[in-house]
Amino acid sequence: MTHDDNQITVIDENGNEQLCEVLFTFDSEEFGKSYVLYYPIGADENDDEEIEIHASSFNGQSDSEEGELQPVETEEEWDMIEEMLNTFLAEEEE
Repeated sequence: MTHDDNQITVIDENGNEQLCEVLFTFDSEEFGKSYVLYYPIGADENDDEEIEIHASSFNGQSDSEEGELQPVETEEEWDMIEEMLNTFLAEEEE
């Protein structure tokens, strides 16, 4: 993963690069990890289809512009991420 402001480049399992917009990042003391929620740039926001939001964990070293995205591993982490996303979306609507 490389990042520039609110965009990151994600390399998928096939080695293809995908430019993505960062929705938000947050740290979890409970799991000792940092998380990023993002979606592929080019998804038509005016389309009726929902934008697919991805979530990954990453090492929170701020001295480096590159980090490695890790898969979210547990149901507990997914539940926490979903709760954070719902809170973020509710705040955005206000």
